[in-house]
Amino acid sequence: MSSDRFRQVNGQIAAAQAVREDGPRPQVRPNSMQTGLGLDARAKPRRLGLTLPERFPFDAWQALGKQINLIAESSVWWLGDWLVFGEESFPGRYKKAIEKTSLEYQTLRNYAWVARRIPISRRRDKLSFQHHAEVASLPPHEQDLWLDRAEQGNWSRNRLRGELRSARGAQGKEALPTFSIVLKVPVEKEQVWKSAAVSANQPMDAWITAVLDSAAARSISFTRSPDQLAE
Repeated sequence: MSSDRFRQVNGQIAAAQAVREDGPRPQVRPNSMQTGLGLDARAKPRRLGLTLPERFPFDAWQALGKQINLIAESSVWWLGDWLVFGEESFPGRYKKAIEKTSLEYQTLRNYAWVARRIPISRRRDKLSFQHHAEVASLPPHEQDLWLDRAEQGNWSRNRLRGELRSARGAQGKEALPTFSIVLKVPVEKEQVWKSAAVSANQPMDAWITAVLDSAAARSISFTRSPDQLAE
């Protein structure tokens, strides 16, 4: 390369560098300090605690608290969906995998039951997992009805539970045809069922009915052909 050509190339490189250096610098946005889960990168989360810098500003501290609460709420759904996937994809192995963790299987089963009863497409972002658990035993159209009411009215979980009890009480005044089933089960199994019903915030008979309804729906969906399901 000739000396003139060399100087010309160097001049072009220097000019390009000058334009970049003199041009507008990108502004640092607030969320550039966040990690993938939305936590401020200055916060150091660990399994047994959270460490924050001494001069952590109030607004950032407040926003961090909201995000931690959101993650805690979301993790319940994550665990429920995780177990549903394991049950369906690894039917012969998922229980052994859970035993190797510190997760409580019965608690996971409760999460999974709600997650299975209310798919992601019908969950309400503004309502807690506990809101959804209150209506999980209802048919899908009634779930949507009560979740819409709770969301629009900004109801607490306790308010939603009270409204459901009032509605059930009004329905109970009507004479509805029923039948009785007698189940003979070991005492140990009865205690497990009672614990599950308490965790789901339901009377034991309502919990058993909801579990049987869910099992029946899955059984029908597995045995019916696509044409039958479309009818």
